[in-house]
Amino acid sequence: MLDKMVNGLESYLFRHRAFVILVFLAATVFLAFQASNLRMDAAFIKNIPLNHSYMQTYLKHQKQFGGANSIMVAVEDSSGDIFNERFFDALKNVHDQLFFIPGVDRAQVKSLFSPSTRFTEVVEDGFAGGPVIPADFSTTSSGLAVVRNNIEKAGIVGRLIAEDYSAAMVTAQLMDFDPQTGEPLDTLAFAEQLEQELRTQYENDDIKIHIIGFAKMAGDVADGAKGVVLFFLIAIIVTAIMVYLFSKSVVLTILPLGCSLIAVIWQLGLLTVLGFGLDPMSILIPFLVFAIGVSHSVQMINAVRRRVADGKSTKSAAASAFRSLLIPGGIALLSDTIGFLTLLAIDIGIIRELAISASLGVGVIILTNLILLPLVISYTQVTPPKRSHDPSNDGINHIWKRLSAFATTKYAIWVLVITTGLYALGAHQASLMKVGDLQGGAPALHFDSRYNQDTFYITDKFSITTDVMTVIVEAFPEACTYHSVLSEIDEFEWLVRNTPGVESTASLASVAKRVNAGFNEGNPKWQVLPRTTASLVQAVGRVPTTSGLLNGDCSVMPVYLFLKDHKAETIEVVIDKVKALSAQMDSDKLKFKLASGPVGVMAATNEAVAEAQLPMMLYVYGAVFILCLLSFRSLRATVSVVLPLYVVSTLAQALMTQLDIGLAVSTLPVIALGVGIGVDYGIYILSTMAVRLRDGMPVQEAYYEALVERGSAVIFTGLTLAIGVSTWFFSALKFQMDMGILLTFMFLVNMLGAIIILPAIGAFFWRKPKAS
Repeated sequence: MLDKMVNGLESYLFRHRAFVILVFLAATVFLAFQASNLRMDAAFIKNIPLNHSYMQTYLKHQKQFGGANSIMVAVEDSSGDIFNERFFDALKNVHDQLFFIPGVDRAQVKSLFSPSTRFTEVVEDGFAGGPVIPADFSTTSSGLAVVRNNIEKAGIVGRLIAEDYSAAMVTAQLMDFDPQTGEPLDTLAFAEQLEQELRTQYENDDIKIHIIGFAKMAGDVADGAKGVVLFFLIAIIVTAIMVYLFSKSVVLTILPLGCSLIAVIWQLGLLTVLGFGLDPMSILIPFLVFAIGVSHSVQMINAVRRRVADGKSTKSAAASAFRSLLIPGGIALLSDTIGFLTLLAIDIGIIRELAISASLGVGVIILTNLILLPLVISYTQVTPPKRSHDPSNDGINHIWKRLSAFATTKYAIWVLVITTGLYALGAHQASLMKVGDLQGGAPALHFDSRYNQDTFYITDKFSITTDVMTVIVEAFPEACTYHSVLSEIDEFEWLVRNTPGVESTASLASVAKRVNAGFNEGNPKWQVLPRTTASLVQAVGRVPTTSGLLNGDCSVMPVYLFLKDHKAETIEVVIDKVKALSAQMDSDKLKFKLASGPVGVMAATNEAVAEAQLPMMLYVYGAVFILCLLSFRSLRATVSVVLPLYVVSTLAQALMTQLDIGLAVSTLPVIALGVGIGVDYGIYILSTMAVRLRDGMPVQEAYYEALVERGSAVIFTGLTLAIGVSTWFFSALKFQMDMGILLTFMFLVNMLGAIIILPAIGAFFWRKPKAS
C-alpha cells in the first residue's frame, strides 16, 4: 500500500516537474520576503515557567513589589572616592537618563538622587530625617560632607553606595510593555539604549559604568549571536568543499546546498508568518536546519550517482532515488520533527519557540531536499562515478568488508561488552549532572565578557546584586501590628540568614527593630520588636510602602534574601531551607511562599527543567520508537536503532558533568536535538539492510551491502555535521560553545554507534535466514 502511494506520487511529480519546481520557486520568493521582516525577540516573560507555583506567587505580587526584570547601574569613580563634583554630576546624569528611557518603571528608580532615598536619625525631640540629597545640595566641600553624613545615617552603604565608597548604584524595574507604544517591551532595543545613552555617553577615564540585569544580558547575548552569521558562512564553505569532494561535481555540490538554504529561508519565513521572532537562544536552529538538509541531500545525490553508474538516465535515476529514499528519509525527518515537538511539553516560552522553530525547519526539509532536489537533479546531466572495478573503489569496499565483521558474533560480543561498560560509567557520571548554572555571572556569556566582569565588580563592591530571592509572606489585613506575626517573620529571617549562600536579608521585622531602637535613644538593647500594639504601630508606621517591605494594608510582607551567587547548589540549599521552614511555620493566618526576585525565577526555571528532563526523553524516544516500528515493522530492528541512541545520550550527559555544563534552558534541548538528528544514521543503514534480510541474506552480507550503498554518505554526513558545529567552539557566547561541544560529540558518536553498535546488536538478535 505504502509502496503504491510512493510510486503514484513519484509518477505525478516527475510528469509535472516544471510546474512543481515553479511552485517551489514562488513559495521561496514569498517566504524570503517574509523572512526579511524577521526580528530578534528576547522578552523576559519567555524565560520563565509561568505555570510554576513560584511564578504564580511572583505574578500575583509583581505590581506591588516589582518583578525580577531589573537593571542595576553602578557608577564608579576611578579615584576610589565618590565625594567630588565630577562624580555627583555623572551620577545625577545617569539617574535622570535611566529615568526617562521608555520601559523603565519610573516609580521604581532608586539612587542617591531619588526622593524616596531618605535618612532617619534620633534627636532630642524624637526622630528627624529627610532626603539623603537635600534640596539645596551643592557639590562644595560642606555640601558633600552633609551627604556623607546622611548616607551613613540612612544605612544604604552596601546597597546604594559601595562598601568602600568607590561607586554608587542606580537601580530600576522594567515594565513588560513600552508605555509609549503599548507594545511588548523590545528588550534588545532597550539594551542598546542602555549602552548608548549611559555607558557611551558618561563613561570616560574618570568614570566607569557597570550595567547588569536581564535586559542588558539579553542584549549582550544578541550581540554575540550576530557572530553566528560568520559561523554560518564558514559552515557553508566547509560543507561545500566536503560535498564537492564527495560528489566530484560542481552541480551536485550547488544543488544540495541550494535546497538546504531554501529550507532555511522557508523556516525563517514561516516563523514570521506565524507571528514569531527569533530569540538569541534559538539563533543556532537555522544552522542546524541547513546541516540536516545537507545530510539528507548527500543521501539523495549518492543514490542518484549509483543509479547513473548502473546505466540509468539522470531522470530515471532521480525518480528511482526519490522512490527509495522518500520513506526512510521521510521517517528520519518525521522522527526529528516529532522529537523537537516534544519540547512543547516544557513550560518555558523560549524552549517552546525553539521547538516550533526546529520542527518547522526540519519539516520543510522533507519538501525541499526529498522532493525538490531530485526534481531539479533530473534536469541535469550527472556524470557516472567510478565503476566498481576501479582500484580506489576496491579499497573502499575492502574497508566496508572489514567493518561488516561487526555483524558477526565473534566481534559483536566485544562491541556489546565495551558498550555496556561505557554505558555503566556514563550512567554513573550522568547521575551527578547538576540542574542550573554552575558558574557565577551570566552562564550564556564567557567569564571574561564585559557583562560578567560588571557582575563580579558589583558583587565585590556591594552587598546586594541581582542575585536576590524574595519570600512572600501572606497574612491578613493589619497583620504587621501583631507581635506574634512579626516575631514569626523575624525568626524565619534569622534562620534563613544563617543558611549557607545567603549574604544578607531584609524584612519589615528587621527594620521595625531598628526603628524601635531609634525611639529609645538608639540603645542597641531596644533593637527588638515591641510587644504592645501601640509601640509596634509606632515602629512600623515609620516604614513607607515604597520601601517594598509591605503592601498598603500590611497583609503582605516580603523577606528579601541576598545570595552570594546564583549557582545551582546555592539556590538548591536556600530553596530547601525555605521549604523546610515553611512546612514548620505556615499556619492558617501566615504563609511563607516561594518565590519572587531574579533568583526566584531561576529556582522555578531549574525545577521546571529538572521535571521536564525525564518526560522529554520519554517523548523523544517514544516518538522515534513508534515511527521506526511503523517503518520497519520489526521490534528487533527498532531496538537496534534506538539502543545506540540511548547509550550516546547517556554519554553526552556524562560529558556535561565532566565539563561542568549544567542542565539549563540552553542545554536541555541539546539532547533532544542530538537524538532527533542521530537517528537518521541508523534509519538509512537499516532501511537498506531490511530489504536484504527479507530476501534471506545473512546479517553480515546484508550489512556489507548497506555499507556499500549508504556507508560513505552516512560517514560523510556525520563528519560534515560535526565539523560544522565544531566551529562554535570559538563563539563569543559560552552557551553556543557548550552546544557546539555537545552536538559535535553526539553527531560523531551517534554515527559510530550506527556503524558499530547497530550491526553488533543485529548479530545476536536479528532473525537468521532459514536453511534451505
